[in-house]
Amino acid sequence: MKKIYNLLWIACSLMSCAKAQDVNSKYAEEITVESTQKHLRTLASVDFEGRGTGQKGGRLAAEYIANEFKKYGLTAPVDGSYFQPLQLIRNSFKVKQFSINDRPFQHGKDIFVIGNNENKFFEGNEIVFIGYGIDDPKYSDIAGMDLHNKIVMLINEHEPTDEKGNSWISKTKTPSNWSTTRNKKVKEILKHNPKMILAINSQLSQLLEDAGDRATEGRYNLAIDQPAPEKSPMIPVVNITDHAANYVLNLARTNLTAIVSKINRSGQPSSFVIPTNFKAEFGTNAATLADPNILGYLEGTDKKDEVVVIGGHYDHDGIDSKGNIFFGADDNASGTTAVLELARVFSKAKSAGNGPRRSILFITYAAEEKGLLGSKFYTENPVFPLKNTVACINIDMIGRVDDKHLKGNHNYIHAIGSDKLSSELYQINKSENETHTKMEIDYTYDNPKDPMRLYYRSDHYNFAKKGIPSVFYFSGLHPDYHTPADTYDKIDFPLMVKREKLAFYTAWEIANRENRLAVDTNKE
Repeated sequence: MKKIYNLLWIACSLMSCAKAQDVNSKYAEEITVESTQKHLRTLASVDFEGRGTGQKGGRLAAEYIANEFKKYGLTAPVDGSYFQPLQLIRNSFKVKQFSINDRPFQHGKDIFVIGNNENKFFEGNEIVFIGYGIDDPKYSDIAGMDLHNKIVMLINEHEPTDEKGNSWISKTKTPSNWSTTRNKKVKEILKHNPKMILAINSQLSQLLEDAGDRATEGRYNLAIDQPAPEKSPMIPVVNITDHAANYVLNLARTNLTAIVSKINRSGQPSSFVIPTNFKAEFGTNAATLADPNILGYLEGTDKKDEVVVIGGHYDHDGIDSKGNIFFGADDNASGTTAVLELARVFSKAKSAGNGPRRSILFITYAAEEKGLLGSKFYTENPVFPLKNTVACINIDMIGRVDDKHLKGNHNYIHAIGSDKLSSELYQINKSENETHTKMEIDYTYDNPKDPMRLYYRSDHYNFAKKGIPSVFYFSGLHPDYHTPADTYDKIDFPLMVKREKLAFYTAWEIANRENRLAVDTNKE
């Protein structure tokens, strides 16, 4: 009798399990190429202008996401709003003027100023050129010179070498630490208390062109993290292009090529004063702005006090001063779309009486590109207690094939960090993939020695730091990353849908299992 009862119990359990799997598969199939394309086409459109932090496109994206959450019937959990505003401060260095011999030079094109002073006016009637800026017993560009309160200009690369390529300092082909130690020349010259240093860098033009507006954009902080003003401003260092340097040297009827050749040939310094008028005005600037996280809440059933977070950042690089749009179709319109799709199908399941046991909080984060600031703000100001947050599923770039897999298997996903805090999260993700989506799961970026350190570079990490098991779904880097070429037409939608489904199946299991995830590992 007992044996028969056990067999019946096993059969019923298997039927119950099969029924649960039928239910989750039913809703997974609701995630389609067509519904995914709809969201991504909108988020990565010209109208949304790359969803820049503090820009019109970012505001449009936030409103779009909130409206979708409302359509799905998600609760607005921030005192009746879908928006959790975060106060940001953008700290940048503003150059109001910079001219030599009445010719203006542009910050971010001809020069790049490094400093921490409040707005200040600088002027002078000469520039002291000090060659390589080296002061060594074997060779010195500044021996006997007074640099105090002077504007000095130096070649901030290399060192003098003879016709055989031997350094005049080391006497070998191996350069001295004047070349190999980062910023050694500038640091030593700063000890002489000049008014300003003009450091010539032959690669600066290309670096500034490649960086675009990012070169002068500055840094963002949460307002609560804004550092106090500097009490001891540093002497400003102005990196200048070789073109700007040659303009200055032409005032003395010479140029960089001639000077370098002369010093290298003779092993003797070539330092001199260039009479000219110099005017500059620049300093730090702090501008405030507010972009919101967008939150939508789906209440669970018998375990509703426990919360699963499903999120991804909606911001990207926006539109620059030249009108270039950084569309961010993969980064991260793809992840934002996945959050919307999962919100839609979980809401549909609840409407049909198949809602999750645990509550789910859907979040699209602001200002991830500015330093994971949206997720940082949420984890420091949680709407639901972090002690009740059982997992964070982060979706950031799932629409493309990366360089590593381009010539190999395209049917893959990177699942980063799933085993860092919970062996159960790792096993659930692995099992759901084996049962349903059958992709290669690439764990390359879980290696602590991986130079990309991607585990630390997306929004899940702010949850992981609080001890919350987290997984980061990611399809990898590609040549269009953070360029205007990251566009809608490059997305592999059938593959993206499969990746969305894995995130859904994993979330479904976490939200419906009997016990919350064990926090039983520490592999960080």
